[in-house]
Amino acid sequence: QAADLSKPIDKRIYKGTQPTCHDFNHLTATAESVSLLVGFSAGQVQLIDPIKKETSKLFNEERLIDKSRVTCVKWVPGSESLFLVAHSSGNMYLYNVEHTCGTTAPHYQLLKQGESFAVHTCKSKSTRNPLLKWTVGEGALNEFAFSPDGKFLACVSQDGFLRVFNFDSVELHGTMKSYFGGLLCVCWSPDGKYIVTGGEDDLVTVWSFVDCRVIARGHGHKSWVSVVAFDPYTTSVEESDPMEFSGSDEDFQDLHFGRDRANSTQSRLSKRNSTDSRPVSVTYRFGSVGQDTQLCLWDLTEDILFPHQPLSRARTHTNVMNATSPPAGSGGTNPGSNGNSITTPGNSVPPPLPRSNSLPHSAVSNAGSKSSVMDGAIASGVSKFATLSLHDRKERHHEKDHKRNHSMGHISSKSSDKLNLVTKTKTDPAKTLGTPLCPRMEDVPLLEPLICKKIAHERLTVLIFLEDCIVTACQEGFICTWARPGKVVSFNP
Repeated sequence: QAADLSKPIDKRIYKGTQPTCHDFNHLTATAESVSLLVGFSAGQVQLIDPIKKETSKLFNEERLIDKSRVTCVKWVPGSESLFLVAHSSGNMYLYNVEHTCGTTAPHYQLLKQGESFAVHTCKSKSTRNPLLKWTVGEGALNEFAFSPDGKFLACVSQDGFLRVFNFDSVELHGTMKSYFGGLLCVCWSPDGKYIVTGGEDDLVTVWSFVDCRVIARGHGHKSWVSVVAFDPYTTSVEESDPMEFSGSDEDFQDLHFGRDRANSTQSRLSKRNSTDSRPVSVTYRFGSVGQDTQLCLWDLTEDILFPHQPLSRARTHTNVMNATSPPAGSGGTNPGSNGNSITTPGNSVPPPLPRSNSLPHSAVSNAGSKSSVMDGAIASGVSKFATLSLHDRKERHHEKDHKRNHSMGHISSKSSDKLNLVTKTKTDPAKTLGTPLCPRMEDVPLLEPLICKKIAHERLTVLIFLEDCIVTACQEGFICTWARPGKVVSFNP
C-alpha cells in the first residue's frame, strides 16, 4: 500500500528542548516496528517507536548524568539494546535500553586512561545506566561513527582531533589533528580502510586507518563542513584476498554487556599490501555539505592511495585543472613519490597553483624528475599561499571572530599542553602543524571536487546516499531528494 506522503507517520512537538540527533536500530527494524533514539538539546535521550506508537522511554530524564546538549546518538552495531550517546561536554555514555538511570547522580570508577581520554564504569549495587562514561579530548564531542565491522569507534571533537578507538578493548588506535579549528563530522569508507572528516578549516581530510596518517585533503567549501558521507553505490574496490585486520583482540570480558558481535565476514577490514597485491581499480566516492550551502562530490582514486606508483601521462593531462582563483593551499605527495610537474619549460613565473580531483603534485621531487627547479618554485608558492590566505581570512572576517573562537589561535594553552603532551609552559598550539598528526598543506595531495554546487539557501545539515537518489536537508527545514544520473525517482501524487 502506497504511503500517504501528505501525512507523517508520527509527529511530536517538544517544548523547552529541541531534538538534535537521532538513530534507527536497523538490526531490529521490521515493517511493524522500529526503534528510534532521539537526542535533545537539554541532554535527554528518548526511545520511541513511530510505527507502533507505544509508550516511549526517556533516559537521563532528570539530567543527572549529563546536562549538556546531545550531539550524537548511535545504536552499537550488532546489538539490540546498547546505544552510545555523545554530549557537548566532551563525554560519551554507553546505555542499555533495559536498564534504568537511577534517581541519584551516578558514581564512577576509573577503568582505563590514555592520552587525552579516560573511561569510567558506573559504580552501583544494581546495574544501572550509564554502563560506561568516556571522556574524550577537550571541548565538545561533535560526532562519532562506528567502523563497518563495529569494532572501532572514530570520534571528532571541538579541539580539532580525530581519535580512533578499539571499542571493546578501549584502546586508542590513532589520532589526527585538523588544519585549524574544530572537527564537526566523520565517516568511514564502506570497507573500513579510510576515514573522512570535515570541520571548521573548510577542508575534508582523508585519513588512512591502517597507516594512521593523513593521505589527502579536499578544498572546495567556502565555510565549515557540516556532514561527510561515503557513497557505497559508486565506490568500487576490486579486492585481493582480504585478511582480518584488528587493532587488538584482547577484549575486556566485562565490557561486552551481552553484546552480539557484528558479522565480521560481511564487513571485515582487510589489510592490503599496496605493492604486492594491489587491486586493479580503486575508486572511493564521498560527498560533503557545508554551511556555504554547497554540495561537493569527491573521488579518491589509486593515484592518491598508492602515490609511489608511476602516473600515466594520459591521467596527468586529463585530471589537472588550473584554479581560477588561488586556493587556501595546494598539495603534494609524500617525499620520494613520483612527481609530475604541471608547468611549461621556459616560464620564468610559476603558473597558477594546480589543483586536481585526485592527482598529487609533488613539492619534493625525486632525483629523476626533470623539473626540480619548477617544483621548488611551486613549493615556495604553495607555502606562501598557505600562510597568506589564513592571515588574509582573519583580517577579512575580523567581525566574525566571535564565531571562530574555537579556531587554532584561540585554543587555550592549557588544553593544547595536555593534548600535545608537552611541558606545562605556554606553548603555541600550532606545534602540531607539519607533524604526522597535521601535515602542512603542501605535504599531502589536494583533492579537487568533481562537482561543487550551491543547492540551498541555508546551511546544509544532512547528506545521505541511497541507491537511486541522494537526500539533503538544510537549516530552513527543506528536505530534498536528488535523482542519480540515469535514475528517475517517481512518487505517486
